[in-house]
Amino acid sequence: MVGKFKIKKGDTVKVIAGDDKGTSGKVLQVLPKKSQVIVEGCKIAKKAIKASEKNPKGGFITKEMPMSISNVKKVEGE
Repeated sequence: MVGKFKIKKGDTVKVIAGDDKGTSGKVLQVLPKKSQVIVEGCKIAKKAIKASEKNPKGGFITKEMPMSISNVKKVEGE
């Protein structure tokens, strides 16, 4: 379902379902084709990265992963 969403990049939202329920943060990215959003500080995953010129040692990084747009609610007045 690709359509218009009321949530846009930069909006403050509150997570209403899932492991991060109750937390709020700023929307970093909206993925309309997948009906998902990436929220700052929510659904953080640890990713392994290979050694490269940019990162010669490799190791782990933490990054926010996409969550369903139905799991967030826009916070009004902020």
